Amino acid sequence: MKNWGELTAHSELLAAQEIKQSFDEGSLTDVEEGLNQLIETMARSEKRALQSQLIRLMMHIIKWHIQSEKRSRSWLLTIRNARFEISKLQQFTPSLNTAYIESIWDESLTEARGEAEIETGVASPEITLTWEEVFSAKYTLS
Repeated sequence: MKNWGELTAHSELLAAQEIKQSFDEGSLTDVEEGLNQLIETMARSEKRALQSQLIRLMMHIIKWHIQSEKRSRSWLLTIRNARFEISKLQQFTPSLNTAYIESIWDESLTEARGEAEIETGVASPEITLTWEEVFSAKYTLS
């Protein structure tokens, strides 16, 4: 029996190759276990990617609020790009829906506040963000 958890953690490609080898050898139990572990690992990866983008997006919106004098095109681009990446992750992984984002919202906002404080030197524990501010508000330099 193969250690599928270790294989998928090391390399999803290697795990897929091992699954193929198990299939070629007719070991369907190994194939089933390998596929289940690979799917679980890939789902976790997508969730981490979405949360990372959400934190990045929230951090820049927090900075937008607390350092209005330093707003830049770079911040606008980061906000736009993070929204796009989240949208694409949701398109390719429908389980990363509104309910999922709501389930990680508070944790992500706390992390975003911490990152914004490190980057700006300004504490922002009272900052809260709405869904509209994060996903649909228009941010402009003018």
